[in-house]
Amino acid sequence: MLQKPRGTRDFLPDEMEARRAVEWRLREVARRWGYREVCTPEFEDLELFTMRSGEGIIEEMYVFEDKGGRKMALRPEITAAVIRMYINEAKVAPKPLRWCYYADCFRYERPQKGRYRQFWQFGVELIGADTAAADAEVIMLASDMLNSTGVKYELKVGHLSLMRNLVKDLEPVMQRKVRAHLDKKDFDGLKATLESLNRSDLAGSLTALVETRNLAEAFEIAGAIPEKERLEQTVASLDACGVKYSLNFGIARGLDYYTGVVFEAFAENLGAENQILGGGTYRLAHLFGGDDVASCGFAIGFDRVMVSLGETTAKKDTIVGLVCMPEGRKRALEVGRAFRDAGIRTEMDLMERGLGAQLAHAAKSADFAVVIGKKEAESGEVTLKNLHSGEQKTTSLEAALAEVRAHGAR
Repeated sequence: MLQKPRGTRDFLPDEMEARRAVEWRLREVARRWGYREVCTPEFEDLELFTMRSGEGIIEEMYVFEDKGGRKMALRPEITAAVIRMYINEAKVAPKPLRWCYYADCFRYERPQKGRYRQFWQFGVELIGADTAAADAEVIMLASDMLNSTGVKYELKVGHLSLMRNLVKDLEPVMQRKVRAHLDKKDFDGLKATLESLNRSDLAGSLTALVETRNLAEAFEIAGAIPEKERLEQTVASLDACGVKYSLNFGIARGLDYYTGVVFEAFAENLGAENQILGGGTYRLAHLFGGDDVASCGFAIGFDRVMVSLGETTAKKDTIVGLVCMPEGRKRALEVGRAFRDAGIRTEMDLMERGLGAQLAHAAKSADFAVVIGKKEAESGEVTLKNLHSGEQKTTSLEAALAEVRAHGAR
């Protein structure tokens, strides 16, 4: 028997309804902030991803050669593709561009809970605004979107300029190594690396910067930075809007194209693989032949959000099972259309079962049974049975619709 590929999943109806419900909430929040949805191809030129992340990423990707001999890759993330699209299609469009997307991505890595080879991201990119207000808007949007899902999380906000100011005298490759130690809170590794560079004097300042949660104290540790006023304005905006977050200047994000504010969110109940959102300000377009436009964005790990929520959190539809005798079938079709036109999920027997078997089947999945026999077909009424309480009554179609709608509204 054939099985699904390793690291992928099948989603049954209850799971898909839950996922679509959460997806809809994220889309609705993005819409309210003025972000419009875009879509990019599932595969791109391999160079789009190696250009920004290096050849090493190939080992983590699904890479193939097409029939024309071109090296292609299933997208491992979407930011690069969105910026490529901006350069191709919208670089002269009025700024800023507020874009969002929801799509699947692919990574070849060891599958584990909340980490799959096919996974979904909901992301946001704000392109062309280089201000504190832009930074704050994206973080506020990220907070609103996570709040809409109901997930319990902790949001952490930092800024790369403070860390970079402390290590600016080191060679670029060593700066990246030090930032990686700090991002992982690997203080032993940090100490060893600095000792090898004869720069043990930096260990205390870097450790203190990572551990402080006070903005004024962070500035004292890091020294004078040009971005001080902008970061103060960003933080003030977050505070004014009541965003719940903590400062963390140890966030490095690991990629060189991030330029300023960085932020991450962690679910409270996922264990080690608990990051559900990451983002920040970046400059990427110039790497792909475009202008050096400022951008700020984030991606939500949709699968981890769903795992944190328990996968099946959607409010269930009210379901009506149409039960009819042969002489009531024509009327049942009319009644079914009336219920569906009213937005009520309605299912009709297709197996030519008897009345008792139809009721027994409906009781397994439906909330109400609407019975149409000869009497109901002649009178124009319906018999409505609440399959939870067992209560049954013969009533008009309009009254039956009203009762079922009222049940669904609760």
